[in-house]
Amino acid sequence: MRRCRIPLRLLAALAASAALQLPPVAAQAATADTAAADPVAAALRREAGGALERFYAERGFRPLWAAGGTIGRPADRLLDYLASADLDGLDPEDYKLAKLRETVAAARGGDAQAIARAELALSDAFARYVRDLRRKPRVRMIWADRSLKPRKPRVETVLRAAAFPASFSDYVAGMGWMSDQYVRLRDLAGRAHKAGASEDEMARLRLNMERARLLPSPWTRHIVVDASSARLWYYEAGREVGTMRVVVGAPATQTPMLAGALQWAILNPYWNVPDYLAQNSIAPKVLGGRSLDSLKMEALSDWSASPRQLEAAEIDWTAVAAGRQLVRLRELPGPHNSMGRVKFLFPNKEGIYLHDTPERDLLKKEDRHFSNGCIRLEDAAELGRWLLQKPLPRRSSEPEQAVPLSVQVPVYLTYLTAAPAARSGVRFRDDVYGRDGS
Repeated sequence: MRRCRIPLRLLAALAASAALQLPPVAAQAATADTAAADPVAAALRREAGGALERFYAERGFRPLWAAGGTIGRPADRLLDYLASADLDGLDPEDYKLAKLRETVAAARGGDAQAIARAELALSDAFARYVRDLRRKPRVRMIWADRSLKPRKPRVETVLRAAAFPASFSDYVAGMGWMSDQYVRLRDLAGRAHKAGASEDEMARLRLNMERARLLPSPWTRHIVVDASSARLWYYEAGREVGTMRVVVGAPATQTPMLAGALQWAILNPYWNVPDYLAQNSIAPKVLGGRSLDSLKMEALSDWSASPRQLEAAEIDWTAVAAGRQLVRLRELPGPHNSMGRVKFLFPNKEGIYLHDTPERDLLKKEDRHFSNGCIRLEDAAELGRWLLQKPLPRRSSEPEQAVPLSVQVPVYLTYLTAAPAARSGVRFRDDVYGRDGS
């Protein structure tokens, strides 16, 4: 059932990576002078091979894990992650943890050769761990833009992404290769396990983590909408830059798990009325004495780009109410329009988009599952400013003004029911869509 119609002609989707798409570190040729000046670099040059050699050669064989001549704190954090990899649905034994600990311990004596060996062992384990986290998804997501579907990154890609931020230590400590939602849920799973959570609770937590694992890291400029909490976040340059309340689909008209690339802002939009609302809501009102004019609506002949406006006598409202006749209805632009001032479009067969809303009272409610599947925004103007990198254009009476985004922005619609609780470690929001038990 199509709930929110979108224009017929849109630009092709942007090929955007869903994970770890970052600028590569500038290539630097390793020289004999560099190796002579830095014994660790010289040892790395001798010991590295394959993908690790290519990565380290790009950075002049400068170490990543060794700071000030010794293996630093990021190594301890990685060892902690690997020791608790069962929280990720992985096996800690796959990373030869005992051997890795011995190698790191040996390097802390300061010997250049031992440091180089630990450096390579850490980078190898780190790359395998990140790649394993990006394994084939175990939950269903509709990929409106298939380029967003997570794929195992190459070893060099993982390491370049880690080397890119100003602070490698902060990147590792914050698990910067995963989404904020995943990191929070992983921490929650650890606390819940220590608090004695039941197997059912842990299974539900793992399901939530699988959903969050589909999301990109904050280094990808993107939007996340969680239909469980009815909240939206947007990210760029490694951090969350904004959040807001949203209204999402009602249980009967759910917001799907969906990923696509936002391409357009449509100012002063029409609202195309879904067929089931034309039948169940509008037709009874007209049969009860209301006119389409009084409802600020018009009826059109078809879904083409240039439809003809229908006269009242051309519509059999009894047949529409009975479901025997379909009629295209759209609400005219203006302050009363259900889309508000702007809607943001991304191509998808589900007919889902993000939009402004005049119904501000719904945004104040704790439970905000009221829409026909689309996402109603608490602050559409602010989101538009971030998407367009400038304020939305001033109001105009011209309907359906299409403003293309200079850079298409991935948007991920997910469903995360787990949240922290003071005593038990974890609580779950009501499973309003009934997805956690499936």
